[in-house]
Amino acid sequence: MQQITVATDAQRRIRQRELAMLDEKEAQEREEARKNKGFTQVYPLGWKRIIELAKGNAGAFGLYSFFAENIDPTCGAVVCDQQFLADKMNVNRRTISRWLSYLEENRALVRIPVAGKVCAYALDPHEVWKGYDNAKDYAAFVTKTLVNKDGDIRRRIMSMFSGEKQNDDRDPNTIDMFESTPQ
Repeated sequence: MQQITVATDAQRRIRQRELAMLDEKEAQEREEARKNKGFTQVYPLGWKRIIELAKGNAGAFGLYSFFAENIDPTCGAVVCDQQFLADKMNVNRRTISRWLSYLEENRALVRIPVAGKVCAYALDPHEVWKGYDNAKDYAAFVTKTLVNKDGDIRRRIMSMFSGEKQNDDRDPNTIDMFESTPQ
């Protein structure tokens, strides 16, 4: 016996919208999985770097690891000030400064001054990377910016960039900056 289903046009449109929303949600989930979300890639050169840093300077190794964990997948950099790093690592700013100098001397990172004590810290994308492999050529300069919650640095950074976007669902210590790149 054949089954007959009777639905109104309104019911059909509602069901079509429900199916379209399910398809969109599945597509977003597939895209997030494809991005290696929550995953940091360490290449053979990166492992060599990690071993050298661990043997040479444990504090600098910890700071390098912090950057590797927090780099933005689109650019391979983190923007923050030294006081924020000192607070996160439970040391003083002078110690952070020594560790940063050690990392720069050993070519483990590049420090790019942004404003005052705020710098962008970029790692070699052939050592450590978080995003799509084909995005390495465009590393820098959309960034994940880390600042102290109570400091005035957040206000200064926000005023430096036009067209910024901030997602209130994110960690209050994180500001995402978006810059358009010339085509």
